[in-house]
Amino acid sequence: MKILLIGATGTIGSALADALESRHEVVRVGHTSGDYQVDLADQDSLRRLFGAAGDVDAVVCTAGIARFGPLEELSDEDFAFTLQHKLMGQVNLVRLGSSKLPPGASFTLTSGSLSQRPSPGTAAVSMASGALESFVRAAALDLDGLQRVNVVSPSSVKETLEVMGADPGPGIAAADLAETYVKVIEGEMTGQIVEP
Repeated sequence: MKILLIGATGTIGSALADALESRHEVVRVGHTSGDYQVDLADQDSLRRLFGAAGDVDAVVCTAGIARFGPLEELSDEDFAFTLQHKLMGQVNLVRLGSSKLPPGASFTLTSGSLSQRPSPGTAAVSMASGALESFVRAAALDLDGLQRVNVVSPSSVKETLEVMGADPGPGIAAADLAETYVKVIEGEMTGQIVEP
């Protein structure tokens, strides 16, 4: 398969690229580096990406930034930023990509466990992740087997926790998380929220 991997330079994306490259052609996409660059919040940037990348069999997104903070400190702009990048960027990958990808192609998106298990300071990202999961369930019905769409909902990643100076114990290693993505990409499921 030819796989368009958005977020390929991040912690999860790098591990996933390593896991996929022995069996698939991986096109690495980042915000400022990679084979191609894209701004998830910009539909024109997404259109250019699909035009430049040509035929692909799968689109995977491990990117999507968000704003964190106590509810009373989050501004309208913080919520708008999070929704535009974490939610609508991935929604638009499916909306714009479904007409470009062949039958049988798949989309694998990324939400996060905060959608089901929020913590203080995560109102914006929890909302965006929950909405993305609902979108995937509904979009799979509309795609009606023509293409598959799923979302992986990881918890904290060990390597990210270490960079933040936090206890990595509760996290999942990026390489182990990558294996979950591989199963979703290579599998037959659709409309699923997959927790590693």
